[in-house]
Amino acid sequence: MSQQHVRPVAAGLAVAALFAGCGSSAPTPAPSPPASTTATAAPTTAATTTTTTTTAAPAPRRRRPPSPPPGSLPQTHQLPSAHTAQFRRQMAALWRGVQVGSVRPALAAFFPEGAYAQVKAIADPDADYASRLVAEYALDIGAAHALLGTGPAHAQLVRVAVPQGFAHWVPPGVCYNRIGYYEVPNARLIYAQNGRVRSFGVASMISWRGVWYVVHLGAVVRSSAGGVVDDPSDGPGTPTPSSTC
Repeated sequence: MSQQHVRPVAAGLAVAALFAGCGSSAPTPAPSPPASTTATAAPTTAATTTTTTTTAAPAPRRRRPPSPPPGSLPQTHQLPSAHTAQFRRQMAALWRGVQVGSVRPALAAFFPEGAYAQVKAIADPDADYASRLVAEYALDIGAAHALLGTGPAHAQLVRVAVPQGFAHWVPPGVCYNRIGYYEVPNARLIYAQNGRVRSFGVASMISWRGVWYVVHLGAVVRSSAGGVVDDPSDGPGTPTPSSTC
């Protein structure tokens, strides 16, 4: 083949190649739009929490040990007051005994046996306490109960007048005592009955550890074996001093 015939063919091939490189190739498909995705939440089951509260049992209360009887404790030099809750309770107990005519409820107001055993320098203070002091106290309560007449339950205690200015210290060695105490004579039990105010006396109260106690209700010294009411009066009455021990 001659050279003139080869060149046109080569030129045609070059042109064809050029068109092949620059021509449009098969169209690239457009990217598909993203598929619409709907997110469906999984059904949620609410968790149920059960809380159990355990209440602890209250701790048991500690019981206070009972107070020792006052008569088992030593005497003090404290002057008693007639304006304490304890004294009011004692006088209420005395009045209850007068109302019902019994010494038993009134013993709360009476001088303690253990204290009497400490005070008295005698052979058998316990026997003297029971056979003389408490026995006389019971007789005097019976006499005061009789004074109230047919309606003792209607006689109401108004107040107890204690002449604090009459209080004095009784030292050891006096009246067969080996321990001293304060004594106050002739306090007044003031009560109301049937619309009237009346009163009678408490012959002697003595102290133990700063508290007043009845030791003689009707009389300190007796002229008879029966019960005694100390100076019964209309109205509140008037306390009088004395040198009892």
